[in-house]
Amino acid sequence: MSFLIPDRWAALAAQYPERTVGRITLQEKGMYRICTVVGEQNALVSGKFQFDAQSPSDYPAVGDYVMADCADPDTAVIHQVLPRKSLFVRKAAGTSKTEQIVAANIDTVFLCMSLNNDFNLRRLERYLSVAWESGADPVVVLTKADLCADLPQKQREVEAIAMGVTILTTSAMESDGYRQIMPYITQDRTVAFVGSSGVGKSTLINRLLGEERLATDGLRNDDKGHHTTTHRELLFLPNGAMVIDTPGMRELGMWDAASGVEQTFGDIEELAARCRFRNCSHSGEPGCAVRAAIRSGDLDGGRWLSYQKLKNENAYAADSESYLAAKEKKFKEISKINKYNKKR
Repeated sequence: MSFLIPDRWAALAAQYPERTVGRITLQEKGMYRICTVVGEQNALVSGKFQFDAQSPSDYPAVGDYVMADCADPDTAVIHQVLPRKSLFVRKAAGTSKTEQIVAANIDTVFLCMSLNNDFNLRRLERYLSVAWESGADPVVVLTKADLCADLPQKQREVEAIAMGVTILTTSAMESDGYRQIMPYITQDRTVAFVGSSGVGKSTLINRLLGEERLATDGLRNDDKGHHTTTHRELLFLPNGAMVIDTPGMRELGMWDAASGVEQTFGDIEELAARCRFRNCSHSGEPGCAVRAAIRSGDLDGGRWLSYQKLKNENAYAADSESYLAAKEKKFKEISKINKYNKKR
């Protein structure tokens, strides 16, 4: 494994000549593993870092580039998190209104969904919304095609909701089933695999690694998967690319992903713009283009309900003033970085 620092972060790291730049490869219960030019070691955040942190997203996450003091060979001390390019965030599981970072600085996020009984279009809409919001490019990966009896139909259903997104179909039974993914995985690029348990993420990553490094498991009696990955981890591939494996997520709560929802449901947003009244609630007003589309069959009722559900859930998660201020600051940095790189 060779640790190379992309120019983007090398320039940012130059602001802290007294520190060593590293990347978070593992995070588990407050302990981190970082990779630097001299190797890997455990790490903790400094006391000042903890004091200054205002929200969970201020803390390092897998994929982050950080500045650390590595004088102690046993445990490094993290002092800064460098500005992020992208951030995949969800609401933490449970009833608490808290954000949880899944991964940072991803170029492409592969949204994996199996074609067996775990196939769920409404869940995929949720994943797409969060992925678009993250700043990474989403790609849908349909896995376990060998277990699907009506593949063309399911592919059409996915195409109807994943507009503008590349859709790949793979089978773990095929030794080269991962090759469609390879064009996205090149030197210095970081990809992440996200999806429910048992959809085949670890199997695909093992193919990319060229070895059976990640544990995999079969299906339960209900045709759904076991949890095999228990933590987020960044792995270095032989070609110089990096991949982040994540635990299966049956629960992906919305965390202020308004623009992501709008992009995922662009067809509904376009319909709403055609309504006679600008403040149309789409609940029976005359001239409502949304209701007309549902009646004519041009808009699936299930998709409309999904849109409403995600919008309402997202609004509930975003009603904290302190959170909104922190979120605005966080994504303003990501926006600045992306705009700068588009001009280059």
